[in-house]
Amino acid sequence: MPGRRPPKPPSLSVILSTYNAPDELELTLWGYSAQTFSDFEVVIADDGSGPETGDRIEHMRAATGLAISHVWQEDDGFRKCRILNRAIDAAGGDYLILSDGDCIPRDDFVETHASLARRGHFISGGRVRLANAVGPRIARDDVLAGRLFEEPWLAERAAVVRGRDWNKLTHSGRRAAWLDRLTTTRATWNGHNASAWKSDLLRVNGFDERMTYPVEDRELGERLRNAGIRPIQARHRAVCAHVEHDRPWLDPEAQASNERLRAETRSVPKPLRVFHGFTRGRDWTEHGIHKGPRTG
Repeated sequence: MPGRRPPKPPSLSVILSTYNAPDELELTLWGYSAQTFSDFEVVIADDGSGPETGDRIEHMRAATGLAISHVWQEDDGFRKCRILNRAIDAAGGDYLILSDGDCIPRDDFVETHASLARRGHFISGGRVRLANAVGPRIARDDVLAGRLFEEPWLAERAAVVRGRDWNKLTHSGRRAAWLDRLTTTRATWNGHNASAWKSDLLRVNGFDERMTYPVEDRELGERLRNAGIRPIQARHRAVCAHVEHDRPWLDPEAQASNERLRAETRSVPKPLRVFHGFTRGRDWTEHGIHKGPRTG
């Protein structure tokens, strides 16, 4: 109807995981300071970083004017799921965007997640993967000016790792939506770029804290699906940039264990639980925000 106001966006919290990467976190926070939509808080989920990270957060809080809170736990190995659960619990928003502290958002990142938010759904965003050698050459002004998402700047530095990522640089919202409809990539919960209603994340009890790296994020998405929360593909619309790096914490035994836990989540319990013609696996972890079986 003419003159009708658009719906008010939900109150938003952006949760960023980090571990001893203050330089990358600073660039990412500059990215959030330049967003087209500014009504959100940032919650840093810190898996045991040293004091330099805390000092940098204090500096960036003053330099950017962002509302930043710092949720920290002692360093005791890779416990990203545990600190993310604490951050989810602490977040003040009713809609949560989860990303990593080394993923620099495009200036429409928060606005896009807010505009796509739908009850009964979560959003699966995308990233542009940049070559490791480009990382030290990224300056604050590059982030504030959005050059990380401009083809000439990236091409000059041979920055983009994957050819298909060029499609994520489109500035046409219509083309990005079209690409999201056409992609054959499955919409999953991506730790670097995903969002959901806080109530839905609490409904499935957050991350399974038994899981380390990798696929700990995908398992959460599978429980959301099992709870009837459907994904929205937005890999070309909600975009961030990530500089590739080594992953010394990758443990083949841990990966195998994580895959077993994912298989348990995907398995259909007996007797079959049937919803609208579909059978669903586990939608709750006893090792999440709250410990033990679901109550109530």
